Amino acid sequence: MTMYSLSVGIELELWVVDETGRLCDGTDIARAHRRIEPEFIDPLIEVKTEPHTSERSLRRELQSTLQTAILAAEGEGKRLVPLGTPLTTSDAPANCERGRAFEAIYGSNVESSKNCAGTHVHFEQVDVVDQINLLTALDPALALVSSSSYYDGTHGANSSRALAYRTDCGEEFRCFTDLCHYADSLSEWRDRVDRKYDRFKRLAAEEGVDPETVEDLFAPENTVLNPVRLRECQPTVEWRAPDSTLPSQILQLATDVEGLVARTQTESVEFGEPDLRDDRIQIPEFEELRDLSWRAIESGLNSDEVESYLRTMGFDTAEYEPLASRLHGPYQLSDSEARTRRLQQADRLEADVQDLTEDESEYSMYPA
Repeated sequence: MTMYSLSVGIELELWVVDETGRLCDGTDIARAHRRIEPEFIDPLIEVKTEPHTSERSLRRELQSTLQTAILAAEGEGKRLVPLGTPLTTSDAPANCERGRAFEAIYGSNVESSKNCAGTHVHFEQVDVVDQINLLTALDPALALVSSSSYYDGTHGANSSRALAYRTDCGEEFRCFTDLCHYADSLSEWRDRVDRKYDRFKRLAAEEGVDPETVEDLFAPENTVLNPVRLRECQPTVEWRAPDSTLPSQILQLATDVEGLVARTQTESVEFGEPDLRDDRIQIPEFEELRDLSWRAIESGLNSDEVESYLRTMGFDTAEYEPLASRLHGPYQLSDSEARTRRLQQADRLEADVQDLTEDESEYSMYPA
């Protein structure tokens, strides 16, 4: 059993489809468990865990909640799909007040948010600036769990979710979604978030959404949707880089990344040639990192530079099997082909959830 130095929690977004593979309303499934929540469009739900200090207990809760979600879906003639995008297009309207305000502010640029499903891993706050910078530097690790190379029916980037989510919102909104520069200090990071919040309110006003409505529905920390963000209310450092994918792969990634982030308690994070040393972790300068991240988005583990970097940062890339590499197909995917692939991934999810604790016997000597 892996014991964590930091508590870790997971939020996994999943598509809901009917028995033919068509996207459908999943809000009824959210009523089955207090840790299953509807997202801002009907075909998307989110499964959450509590924070955990052991891999075993995190695994057990994630399995139990997912089993509840799968059974609730089955009772309604529905299935759950662990893909970064729905492969073709979801055009469902926002289903809540906050979502409708978000839709009004972003306008047509909101479409990328409606067509992306990700995973959020929460790490207990300890050495916050080093945690923010290290998680930023680990952005290329999204290649380990890329789950969809299709967006809007077209074959494109290895992680089509990351590409669309970060760039398709329009230039005026990219500061809210793209990878952010490293933090100089905690106060500088908070000032940065506050400036973005002011910008968000200005953009909202231009679309006829008044500042009072924005302040009622949005806090500064949840207007920024970047790959790394600080959650003051929990409090955690949230890593949002990975796609939605099979839970066993997310657990592997969360455990590997926690092992690195926990080192910030005793080791400094410095800039230089990427390396893990006995007394410090060296991460690349931001421009080098940005190049690696785009390579990870475009090519995944097929990029020698990305794979080499991830190995240098301590990842065993052989432990991962990104779903995107299994989704081979034509350049243009028809609705019928998309429905078939969604159902195939629903089958994979159900088998993966069933097997999450298959090796539990080897942990039986340890407490939960």
